[in-house]
Amino acid sequence: MATKARGKIVRRLGLNLFGNPKYDRLLKKKSNPPGFDKLRKIRKKESEYGRQMAEKQKLKFCYGLSERQFHNLFDKAKNMKGVTGDNMLSLLERRLDSVVYRLGMASTRPQSRQLVSHGHILVNGKKVNIPSAIVKEADVITVRDRNASKMLVRACLSKHDHPLPAWLSVSEDEVSGKVERLPVRSDIPTIANEQLVIEYYAK
Repeated sequence: MATKARGKIVRRLGLNLFGNPKYDRLLKKKSNPPGFDKLRKIRKKESEYGRQMAEKQKLKFCYGLSERQFHNLFDKAKNMKGVTGDNMLSLLERRLDSVVYRLGMASTRPQSRQLVSHGHILVNGKKVNIPSAIVKEADVITVRDRNASKMLVRACLSKHDHPLPAWLSVSEDEVSGKVERLPVRSDIPTIANEQLVIEYYAK
């Protein structure tokens, strides 16, 4: 997705969904969404369906999923035990690209997807190049034993300024992490109203 397109999405939804600091600067500079006057008129008439779709779009864009991927993930969450919304958010966070990002091995989720898809990441010692792979409790995520891979990850870790989630840990050498437990709802930052997303798919 082009930078310009991401910028429009960020302005339209009012959130930096891509993790890059430049979109925080964009929101400060241009706080109103594109076509603000027209959009303001539309929002006055916005339906419940429109609000539900907007919340779904926030999660979809934030985690970098296609419409089909997101729908499949929702179906999986619905068939799990427990609260569907909590399950859905847990599955999103447990995607390998999201875990790599949360560990600080990548500066943004798009970068973490690239790291995984290019074969830089190992799970329990085996190369996994599928960003949507779901990690499990006790999984160990490491960087391939290549200088280029380790240099890239260490550069990201040195600039990483987000707190490490309680369900993850990073080793002292800073090129490996572990899933200490599965995330619960309180571990996951609120990006969207997941209940509205559930209602969107319930129709």
